[in-house]
Amino acid sequence: MPIALVDCNNFYVSCERVFNPRLEGKPVVVLSNNDGCAVARSNEVKAMGIKMGEPWFKMKDVAQKHGIIALSSNYSLYGDMSARVMSILSDFSPNQEIYSIDECFLDLDGFDPNTLMDYGQKIRQTVRQGTGIPVCVGMADTKTLAKLANHCAKKGLAGSNGVCNFGSMDEQQSSALLSDIPVGEVWGIGRRITAKLNEMGILSIQDLRSSDPEYIRQQFSVVVERTVKELNGIPCIELENAAQPRQQIMVSRSFGNEVSQLAELSESISYYATLAAEKLRHDGSVASSLCIFVRTNPFKDDVPQYSRSMVVPLLRPTDDTLKLVHASLQGLKQIYRAG
Repeated sequence: MPIALVDCNNFYVSCERVFNPRLEGKPVVVLSNNDGCAVARSNEVKAMGIKMGEPWFKMKDVAQKHGIIALSSNYSLYGDMSARVMSILSDFSPNQEIYSIDECFLDLDGFDPNTLMDYGQKIRQTVRQGTGIPVCVGMADTKTLAKLANHCAKKGLAGSNGVCNFGSMDEQQSSALLSDIPVGEVWGIGRRITAKLNEMGILSIQDLRSSDPEYIRQQFSVVVERTVKELNGIPCIELENAAQPRQQIMVSRSFGNEVSQLAELSESISYYATLAAEKLRHDGSVASSLCIFVRTNPFKDDVPQYSRSMVVPLLRPTDDTLKLVHASLQGLKQIYRAG
């Protein structure tokens, strides 16, 4: 059953470029809420060796030297653009799983295998024309392989031009390709597992693919065993057509300027609790408790630091804005510290 993974390229940066075309071709980095760390990088910035999560103060010299443009994150914009992209992609398959804000799986079962590469290019062109967002498409018989195919499409491997279809490769071609990709690039294989696999002599994806699933299960877990099977084209991870209900909702922001007055903090906390309530109602959910947290700027290590949180239980699970705001303010008063 062919599956496609469609992933937006440098999504936050691409969203900013849609509304400011002058950013095209220039090195751009999007910073986290408090302008502390890089949460998105253009290809030009990646080429400079700047890593995801790199603190802004560490890259300031490089930014000044190379003219890197730093932007504060705008999650309302990114959420709206994501909804537009996903709406367009829903027209390309009867079954769609939105995996994250910038990627989704499409079920291509029943599609003519000989037309999938052209279909992938059509997906890219339609999304670009409709939203201005560039995407890459990876296709394979399992979700793990589709993620890998998308990685290859983004890197331009195997002669791909934004679309990579493992189903069009023979065994020799796929083995040669996966032999050159480090095992850490596999979906779900983190740093610790990668380190242990390397100690076992499993360095490439092809090495893991050729491993005995039973032995891998003994050394790690059933999850890694399923990964090996998925790499061999055996589906173990089903496509989820309906999004799972969220177990928690977070609304977290940092101020552009330092704030120390209770009145100002209370106003912001009330606003964030209101946003959380809206999200609860949108999901058809209720909350049984909420957590309030405050902290000073961790990047100013030359001044006293303060950080505290508090969980406020609710008498009854609710999505009522007034009740959530009231509970939030009660919690804030207890953890607030003057100055």
